[in-house]
Amino acid sequence: MNFKRTLLIAALPLAFLAQAAHALDIKIADIHPKGYPTVVAEESMGKTLEKESNGELKFKYFPGGVLGSEKEVIEQMQAGAIQMSRVSLGIVGPVVPDVNVFNMPFIFRDQAHMRAVIDGEVGDAILDRITNSEFGLVALAWMDGGTRNLYTKKPVRKLEDLKGMKIRVQGNPMFIETINAMGGNGIAMDTGEIFSALQTGVIDGAENNPPTMLEHNHYQNAKFYSLTGHLILPEPIVMSKITWNKLTPEQQDMVKKAAKAAQAEERVLWDKKSTASEEKLKAAGVEFITVDKKPFYDATAPIRAKYGAPYADLIKRIEAVQ
Repeated sequence: MNFKRTLLIAALPLAFLAQAAHALDIKIADIHPKGYPTVVAEESMGKTLEKESNGELKFKYFPGGVLGSEKEVIEQMQAGAIQMSRVSLGIVGPVVPDVNVFNMPFIFRDQAHMRAVIDGEVGDAILDRITNSEFGLVALAWMDGGTRNLYTKKPVRKLEDLKGMKIRVQGNPMFIETINAMGGNGIAMDTGEIFSALQTGVIDGAENNPPTMLEHNHYQNAKFYSLTGHLILPEPIVMSKITWNKLTPEQQDMVKKAAKAAQAEERVLWDKKSTASEEKLKAAGVEFITVDKKPFYDATAPIRAKYGAPYADLIKRIEAVQ
């Protein structure tokens, strides 16, 4: 009996070593800081998967852009150096053209409409198109990226006020053309460069949601927030296809379910964060300006006509969602 017990005790460290040897390290990167809704949901997802996989999947978190810009993170994911991230559709669009149907200005009526779309067949279809492209990533679920509005150094109360203003956008030709159609001058730039660009006058403003404006301190140099609502962008949670192919079918199923759970959790966190961010921005002296959206909508009609032609059927499906 003692001999058997000795063998069992001796075997335990070897068992732990075997488990450790088979553990897959998964780095999750996000440009947003710790505590941001997407980051919190990613951390929760990782903890769930560590537990459900019995430690076979190990997660490490890299918020705050420490592993590079979104473009750089995607490139590292395609090479398998980073395993997971939440990425903006503006970055995906030039490579997977089908997602540009979500990138078109005013394609969604409001936030509730956008959420109904991504929760249904259309949302799943776009995820599949990302996965089945040559992009090298597997799209798992959606996170709410909020409603994007203009924030500027000088107030934009009507369409004419935007004329000639240099406005930062993500590096997607459609976004540049959208700002240009509204009379501004769209300038592509990484998120990490916006603060100094506002400070030095390289740009006159940017466009994003209240939490991003707050967390990245852009409000310190841009005190006017115009509620244009020109973009309402969902953002996919993606995994490197190289990493995905290393997972067992059971692990792949776990990852899909955990990502969908993260989608639901982030939505609750987002609503709380967005409301709190608006209050903090107003307290910091930011003026929220209600604008007549129709002139902005009408000005961007050529963008929808130009980019929407290949997706006429998909656009009808989006418009039909209640």
